[in-house]
Amino acid sequence: MAARRARDEQSAGDTGGSRFPPELLYRAARLYYLEDATQAEVAEALGTSRPTVSRLLAEARAVGIVHIEVREPEAMDTRDLADQLARAIGLTRAWVSAGSAAPSLGRSLAPGLSAALLAADLRRGDAVLVSSGASVHAVSQADLPKLPGVLLAPTVGGRDEPEEYYQTNEITRRMAVKMDGTAVLLYAPALPGPALHELLMQDESILRVTRLWRSARAAILGIGAPPTTRTSMPSVLRKDAERLGEAVGDICQRPYDRTGAPLPFPDAERLVAMGLDELPLIPHAIGVAVGPAKINGIMVAARAGYINELVTDSPTARLLLEAAGSVSASRSA
Repeated sequence: MAARRARDEQSAGDTGGSRFPPELLYRAARLYYLEDATQAEVAEALGTSRPTVSRLLAEARAVGIVHIEVREPEAMDTRDLADQLARAIGLTRAWVSAGSAAPSLGRSLAPGLSAALLAADLRRGDAVLVSSGASVHAVSQADLPKLPGVLLAPTVGGRDEPEEYYQTNEITRRMAVKMDGTAVLLYAPALPGPALHELLMQDESILRVTRLWRSARAAILGIGAPPTTRTSMPSVLRKDAERLGEAVGDICQRPYDRTGAPLPFPDAERLVAMGLDELPLIPHAIGVAVGPAKINGIMVAARAGYINELVTDSPTARLLLEAAGSVSASRSA
């Protein structure tokens, strides 16, 4: 401990006006504020002490590496906004957060998702399905309610996906740990070859998950933006695929057009994922999505019955209300 303290003091002494190197301040701030590490975890990652981490974070704020903003509450109660939104786009319920910046997306949406899961009145042995996507990945890293004995299962394979947003087993496992639930994992790639697909569809561990698809009480469903607008997509969806340009969104890696009709893509018959036609059978199909690019996808998903509840933020909710008003006006005309 004395040697580590001496290294800290020596590092601080080499920086002139600042007690610590700017790079060290940045690394500590990034781990703590953007990656949700505790001060103890930051200390371990940087090879320093917890008191030193506290000083690093204080200095990062003092020199402007970290900016903390405190905003006044929004004029409109988000509960009123949520009620308006649910009525406007045909949902059973909606939960709206005050706003969500990218670094805090999970923390912003997690209270709404927690409320939705608690409202579902889940009991021991009930199944909650988990899809992939950036928003679902984000909330999986935030605080979620304790639901002991609940089963959590992926809606789509993804064992070999290179991006963490589409590694549904890992997202599901993380949620199960936070909820004190049990993960029932899907050991399959999203799009296996023909021979492997045939074997997987007969495997008991795969069948256990697919049976939960048909009996689940709730699902946490990410809604993807149109493929042409995205910088990140699951490997099974290629922007150059025929007809994907018609997609307004996708759920469980199954794209759909503005009417809600599923859009085919190469080898889609081998996709290890829930079908869009199975989603309306879930009592609590909770969409989790934010952003202007997802407005049409959310609207169509609600209209088609793919989701019957929604967790979003206030900017997205207001855009959805505007879009719903425009649709109503055009229909009445």
